[in-house]
Order: sequence, then structure tokens, then C-alpha cells
Amino acid sequence: MDKIANPVAKEIVDVVNAFQMSTTGHAPKAVSVVLSEETLVITLHEALTPAEKALAKSSEGAAQVQEFHRQLFASSSEPLRQAIKRITGRQVRESTVEVEPATGAIVHAFTNGTIVQVFSLALESPLGN
Repeated sequence: MDKIANPVAKEIVDVVNAFQMSTTGHAPKAVSVVLSEETLVITLHEALTPAEKALAKSSEGAAQVQEFHRQLFASSSEPLRQAIKRITGRQVRESTVEVEPATGAIVHAFTNGTIVQVFSLALESPLGN
């Protein structure tokens, strides 16, 4: 995992890794944290289990994996929300999760009444337009 200079981001990464292990039994390959005044976006890279990756190869399976993670997050994210409040000093008003089955990324967004648009970028982009 990359060395994180920001102590708040590092603490969030540690909490998210522990949360992911406790809820799914599977640690992500890496965790990215973007924190602004009103928004915290956490990306769990390669966070799906091998079984979830296999299931997500079909469109029906991908939908099942997405729904599973949405329900899991909805029912178990309160300790994570409390940890974010403790770390940042800010109350979480809204939260959501998005799953990208093709890459295995899971994105958690915690907001204070803002609109969050998440764009997953390819690691490599072709030259030109």
C-alpha cells in the first residue's frame, strides 16, 4: 500500500481497511481517500473477492454484486460513519456506495448535502481524441 502523508487520510484508510475486512473478510488491494470541506470519497481498489469477480462477468451477476454491496453498506456502515465523525470532526449526513464490477473498485461517498459525481478513469488513455 502507498505511504500516505496526510495523517487524517491515513487514519481513514486504516478504518476503511478494518471495516472492509470485518464486513466482507476481504481486504482491498489499495484505498484512496479524497477529502474536501463537505465531501469524503473513499475508493477501495480491487476490493471484490474472486467469487464476486467471477459472478460479475455476466450482466445479471454484476447487478447482483452491486446490489449486495449496496445492501451491505446500508446495513453495516454506521460504525464507519461514526469513525469518520471522530476522525474529521464532521457529522456524515449522507453516504452511498458504488461498485464497478469490471475493475473490482468500490467507492464510498460521504457527504453533507452535496451532489457527488464519480468518474472512474482508465489507467492508460489512448493518445489523441
